[in-house]
Amino acid sequence: MGKLIYDSTLTVDFEDRVLAHLHLVIGAKLRRNESFFFSWKDDPQNGDGRTVIWIYPTAPVVFKFYGGRPPVINRHWVEALMLTANSTQGLQLIPEPAENGQPVTEASA
Repeated sequence: MGKLIYDSTLTVDFEDRVLAHLHLVIGAKLRRNESFFFSWKDDPQNGDGRTVIWIYPTAPVVFKFYGGRPPVINRHWVEALMLTANSTQGLQLIPEPAENGQPVTEASA
């Protein structure tokens, strides 16, 4: 379980695979000096809500991975996450699609 540490005040746990994909999308946006919202559904242990943060180029963001090996990247997921990041609602943590770009279903899982 990796951690996203934002502005030294917020620490959120994400699986390393999720965090690796977020790292690519957030990094791409910040390299272009773009600010954006990032939202996700909170862990049920912390309530049943969601969290939204404003990410901007000068805010310190740390991606702390638990595992030593980088996970395989699903480019379809990166593209889907980037589409949400470029929307007015901002980056939203969406489920990973299959490698063919289609959503993962019970039958294909």
